[in-house]
Amino acid sequence: MTDKIYLDEAINDLHTILDMVRWSVSRFNDAELYFGHGTDNPWDEAVSLVLYGLHLPQSMLTHTGEGLFAAKLTKSEREKVAELVLKRVQTRMPLPYITHEAWFCGLPFYVDERVLIPRSPFAELIQKRFSDHLSESPAMILDMCTGGGCIAIALAYAFEEAHVDAVDISSDALAVADENIQEHQLSERVYPIESDLFSNLQGQRYDLIVSNPPYVDAQDMADLPEEYHHEPELALAAGNDGLDLVEVLLKQGVNHLNDGGWMFVEVGNSEVHMAQRFAGLDVQWLTFEHGGHGIFAVQKETLVEYWNMQGGQ
Repeated sequence: MTDKIYLDEAINDLHTILDMVRWSVSRFNDAELYFGHGTDNPWDEAVSLVLYGLHLPQSMLTHTGEGLFAAKLTKSEREKVAELVLKRVQTRMPLPYITHEAWFCGLPFYVDERVLIPRSPFAELIQKRFSDHLSESPAMILDMCTGGGCIAIALAYAFEEAHVDAVDISSDALAVADENIQEHQLSERVYPIESDLFSNLQGQRYDLIVSNPPYVDAQDMADLPEEYHHEPELALAAGNDGLDLVEVLLKQGVNHLNDGGWMFVEVGNSEVHMAQRFAGLDVQWLTFEHGGHGIFAVQKETLVEYWNMQGGQ
């Protein structure tokens, strides 16, 4: 069946919000879409897209219950929703790039194809204020490879007195980060900085460094679902084992940590390569109540000892 026939049927034969959601789920399943950019199943994806197309907040169902599903739609509303559903199917563009909204740590953020869509388990650590590792609130925080600024902004909310540097090599990404910083009215505490890792941070030291750098290895890049290819490759790929940038972070980061400071780095599936690349480095792998993996913590003094053992490399 052609897309035009699907579109005409939806516009002419469907009537309620529930009709549109059910039809959307069927189209998503038929197209074998991948879900992993804000939702993890076709039903939640369909509900989010339909509510967006109707200019209704995502919280609407919380306030009105499932009775909202019985609401009838005008023809123009059905047209709008059906076109959005077909856009998702035809382009395989992740939903947040269509709606230009993503949520992280319970906060809304603007996103487009200049930045990754936030989905990091760092959210859980931030909401717990890194309580298993930090005895005091950090005054100086670095979010390295900030992308759209979601982690940096969430950190500023968690640590209300902290100064947060949001660093990225991409001026396009930093433009999105700045937009989010302004929207959250944090321009006096969160500072976007263009830098190739630490190159423009001479003399800066931090109590806490957080980084979700590019870490996808060559094999995983080749196997990524089509949805991921809408995201900037610069923010994903990191060499054969995914740890090219991580090595720089560990080598240079030690000079940007205050005594007792901690570095937290996300490496995702490239966790399997860490022991070979950094044999003997005693990092702490974290566990998460709400899912996720591949984040380690390491303290400055551990890094100093490790690199001294490596001959100061």
